[in-house]
Amino acid sequence: MTLNIRKIREDFPILKRKVYGKPLAYLDNAATTQKPRQVIQAMSDYYENYNSNVHRAVHKLSQEATQAYDDAHEKVAEFTGAEGIEEIAFTKNTTESINIVANSLSGKLKKGDEIVLTQMEHHSNIVPWQQAAKRTGAKLRYAEITGSGELNMQQLQSIISKKTKVVAFTHVSNVLGTVNPAKEIIAAAKEVGAITVLDAAQSVPHMPVNVKGLGCDFMAFSSHKMLGPPGIGVLYGKEDMLEKTEPLLFGGDMISEVSFQDASWNELPWKFEAGTPNMAGAVGLAAAVDYLQKIGMENIHEHEKMLTARAMKKLAQVDELTIYGPEAAKRGGLVAFNIRGVHTHDVSALLDAQGIAVRGGHHCAMPLARLLGIAGTTRASFYLYNTPEEVDKLAEALEMVTKKMKIATIRK
Repeated sequence: MTLNIRKIREDFPILKRKVYGKPLAYLDNAATTQKPRQVIQAMSDYYENYNSNVHRAVHKLSQEATQAYDDAHEKVAEFTGAEGIEEIAFTKNTTESINIVANSLSGKLKKGDEIVLTQMEHHSNIVPWQQAAKRTGAKLRYAEITGSGELNMQQLQSIISKKTKVVAFTHVSNVLGTVNPAKEIIAAAKEVGAITVLDAAQSVPHMPVNVKGLGCDFMAFSSHKMLGPPGIGVLYGKEDMLEKTEPLLFGGDMISEVSFQDASWNELPWKFEAGTPNMAGAVGLAAAVDYLQKIGMENIHEHEKMLTARAMKKLAQVDELTIYGPEAAKRGGLVAFNIRGVHTHDVSALLDAQGIAVRGGHHCAMPLARLLGIAGTTRASFYLYNTPEEVDKLAEALEMVTKKMKIATIRK
C-alpha cells in the first residue's frame, strides 16, 4: 500500500512551517518525531476535561483518568504483541527502561560473568552495563561490526558462552541504520541461558515488532520517537522476568504496603511506576499508537525503505561524501554521512539555512564514532510524513555545500 503522504502531512501542523523563508523539511526523526493533531488534541482533551491523578480517588475525573491511563497500557501491549498490561511498564524513556533492568541484574551478576553488547550501541545501552560491571566484577564483551557496518555474527556467536549472563543490543543502529537480526541473536543467547535486552528505540516506531515472535526477555522504547510526547517510555518484560526485577525508584503508587520498618511492592506493572505518572503522556502515547496502527506499520516500513533507497542513491552521487553503514536493503530509515573537510555542525547549519533539519554529531555513540575514525556524522532520518521531494532537496543542498567548500578552498 502506498501511503497518502499529502493527507498524512495535513495531520502535522508543524510541517506547514517555513524556516528562513524555506518550507521545512524535517529529517531529524531519529532524534524525535513530530506530533499529529490527533495526539495534540488527545492530550489537550485530557487537560481540559479530565485532568486528575490516577489510581488514588473515587471521584469521576480520577476514574476517567485512570481508565485512560490503563487503556494506554493495553494499547501498547497489543501494539507490541505483549500478553497484557502486566508486561508493559511506563518509564520516562528508553534510557530509564534499560537502567531499571541493568540496575536489577546487578544484584544477580558476579565476578566472572559476562555481558555481551555490540560496538554500535547508543550510550544508553552501554553506560548502564558499564556501571553494572563495575559494581559486580562482571566483564563486558563487544560484538564487532564489519567493514559494511553490519554485525559480525560469527564473532558474536563465538563470544556468547556459558559465562554470558546478559546480551543487550540495539535492534536498529541510530548511526549506521543497520537492522540487526534480533531473532537470531536472541536465539543464540537463549542457548546459554542468557537474559536478552532489546533497545528498540529505532525499530518499534518504524516497523512491525512483536515481542513474542522475537522472544526477547526485555525491550525498551520511547514515545517521542513514535509521534507521541516526550517524557514517557516503555519497558516491556516477560511477566516472570518483571516479577524478579527490582524497581529502580521507590514510593508512591509502586507500594503495596508500608510499615515503619519495611515495604512491599505493588503488582505489575505499577511496581515500576513510582510517584505520580505522566498521565497526559500516556494519553498522547495511546493516541500515537492508534495513529500508527491505522496507517499500518508495514506500510510505514515500506515507505521508509523507499525513501532510504532514494537517499542512498542520490547522496552517493555527491562529491566528497561518505555514507556509513550497509546497503539500503539492510538498514532502517536513516542515512549518516560526512563531507570531506567539512565539520558535521557546519553541514547541519548550511542545510538548516535551506529549511532542512538534520542532526550533526556523534549521536550518543562516541565509541562507534571513534571506531570509525571520525568525530561524528551528519544524519538524515525519515518517517511516514517525509516525501521523495524532501530527499531530492537534501541531495541538491548537499551538492551546494560541496560547491561552496570547493570555492572556499580555492580562495584560500
